[in-house]
Amino acid sequence: LQPVYSEDSFAEDYKKIDRKHRTTLDHVKAQFTCDTQRVKKTVCSLLPIIGWLRIYNIKKWLLGDIVSGISTGLVAVLQGLAYCLLASLPPRYGLFTAFFPVIIYFFLGTSRHISVGAFPVLSLMVGAAVTRLVPDDGPPVNITGFEGLTQDQQRVMVAASATFLMGIFQLAMGLLQVGFIVTYLSDTLISGYTTAAAVHILVSQLKFVFGLTVPGLSGPLSLIYTLEKVFVQIDKTNIASLVISIIVMVVVFIVKELNERFKAKLPVPIPIEVIMTIIICGISYAFQFDQKYQVEIVGDIPPGYEPPMAPNMEVFQQTVGDAFPMAIVGFAVAFSVAKVYAIKHEYHIDGNQELIALGLSNIFGASFKCFAASTALSRTAVQESTGGKTQIAGLLSAIIVMIVTLSIGFLLEPLPKAVLGAVVIVNLKGMLMQVRDVPYLWRKDPPDCMVWILTFVGCLLLGMDFGVAVGLGAELLSVVFRTQFPRCSVLASISGTDIYRDRKDYLNIFEPEGVKVFRIPSPIYFANIDFFRNKLNEYLGFNPLRVLRKRNKALQKIRKLLSKGELQIKGLLLKGSMPIEESEDEGNLEDLDQPIDFKDLPIQINWNRELPANIIVPKVDVHSLILDFAAVSFIDISALKGLKTTLKELIRIEVEVYIVACDMYILEKLHSCKFFDSEIKSSMFFLTLHDAMLSVLEKDPVDLEHQQRSEKVPQPETKF
Repeated sequence: LQPVYSEDSFAEDYKKIDRKHRTTLDHVKAQFTCDTQRVKKTVCSLLPIIGWLRIYNIKKWLLGDIVSGISTGLVAVLQGLAYCLLASLPPRYGLFTAFFPVIIYFFLGTSRHISVGAFPVLSLMVGAAVTRLVPDDGPPVNITGFEGLTQDQQRVMVAASATFLMGIFQLAMGLLQVGFIVTYLSDTLISGYTTAAAVHILVSQLKFVFGLTVPGLSGPLSLIYTLEKVFVQIDKTNIASLVISIIVMVVVFIVKELNERFKAKLPVPIPIEVIMTIIICGISYAFQFDQKYQVEIVGDIPPGYEPPMAPNMEVFQQTVGDAFPMAIVGFAVAFSVAKVYAIKHEYHIDGNQELIALGLSNIFGASFKCFAASTALSRTAVQESTGGKTQIAGLLSAIIVMIVTLSIGFLLEPLPKAVLGAVVIVNLKGMLMQVRDVPYLWRKDPPDCMVWILTFVGCLLLGMDFGVAVGLGAELLSVVFRTQFPRCSVLASISGTDIYRDRKDYLNIFEPEGVKVFRIPSPIYFANIDFFRNKLNEYLGFNPLRVLRKRNKALQKIRKLLSKGELQIKGLLLKGSMPIEESEDEGNLEDLDQPIDFKDLPIQINWNRELPANIIVPKVDVHSLILDFAAVSFIDISALKGLKTTLKELIRIEVEVYIVACDMYILEKLHSCKFFDSEIKSSMFFLTLHDAMLSVLEKDPVDLEHQQRSEKVPQPETKF
């Protein structure tokens, strides 16, 4: 049979390997060492294209990449034009965003399937910065570089500079190896954030659907003000724009549903957005919608690209608060989508390299007047579902966009903006339907549900930049709430086993008399140490400090009675004494908190029996307490002090304390912090809960036999 092991006895029987832990200096040295293997690994890491080009199967993959590239390119053209409206920029710059960032990502990205380009949420965030610095109504912000530029040129400068700064943030985070930062954006937060963004996008497109002139607004409550301006002018609706929008939305929605339903039978999804764009564009040109019905159209799309432009430092200062959230959101969305397809197709993606790739893509794109790029879920789905295997499909899609930009862009000039608005709205379905997660979250995890709701409401009312801060704050509070108020419990063993479970949940349990097993299911730190102590007192049924003080006061009273001769030792007869009151003889609290001292006292006192002179002291029916530390991952210095105080209070009232399943690193910390002394000894630590229980029962076998004879199956306790 295996012996009962405390931590001390186990350490005596089994020698521990003395491992040398690497210091920070060791890690720094390792980062700066250089050899052939490290250089090769670094080059392959910085240029992931080398990795997948070596395994590229031309026969199996090339045809799929070509079909995928053409399909994705057509969708990228349309989405580039549409999402440009969200950024409050002329439509042609959406074509730039669908081209330049893709070229850089082709060489540097680790995902083989995401389609890099405009993303509606990022476009909306760019639009908020653009309309704040260059509003539709009123003069722009006083920036030196704006002199002599038209409103559109000023807006392009703002968008490109903000995107350049966003790229710098992403590149810096990638070089500093902080790709893990995306882990702080939970799926719940991203869901609430993107749902709120979808509502913002929907409202921003209403002016194109109704054919109204509504200035772009940004900042807190901009959503409310935009809706107000839309409904104030609702009587001025352009009927032609409204009809076009409704037709496009209905047709695109129906065909998309058919694509989803019959995706197993269709070789490629029907590119209905492209088909409707071509049809409406032709009809608009033939019937001159812009002249006859005053329908707003895309307008002039000059062929070719514009020369590169340096970012404006003054715009940097004005948009730093916009660029950082854009960098985080852009990376979080791209990484989340990339991870889904990497798992599906069984390859690895590197978060830090993705940051570098996206950062350089945005820096390069911003130099050529692009706005923020990430990935769009719908466009990536097209690239993957049409047979795309690698970023060759992305490169081919960029070539399609380039052909449109250089040669046939003029064919899109008569396209009504209502079509683009309708396409944007229909593509919001996936994000808007995330609202269905709320009832499920509320039933399964209310704190997570509150994160979703607070993020959603914060983004709706305060804007996308402040909204993400609200979401992060809510998420932090959720984590703090879960660890600050954990669900502590009292355990008991299932009869006939060494398995311990919450005593409230089972009937057939074995719980020795006078033994309590208390489980702490979270780290113990400064914020929850008081909660832990209060819960422990609640489950024990007494406050050890109060009991200690009462006992010391009782001793003082007994000594006083003995010195006056009012208490006889034989028979402990009482002569005219009164019960001790809570407020009587308070004395020095420090003295009352000291260990109980029976020195010079001619009698031994049993605190659980009736005391002489009507002295009343709370009875303690617990002689052993086992603390289950299996789920305690760390203890900070503040909590150590509180824990030490609690243990001393229990020991001083003759309660044996056992701590089980404590992590070795916590034990090392306890030793280094001089946690142990003459009262608190390392021998109280045991390997397992059952070892501690056996040790308790070995010390008091009589109580064990009595317990086994009188044990009854307890009735189920009411849960609160």
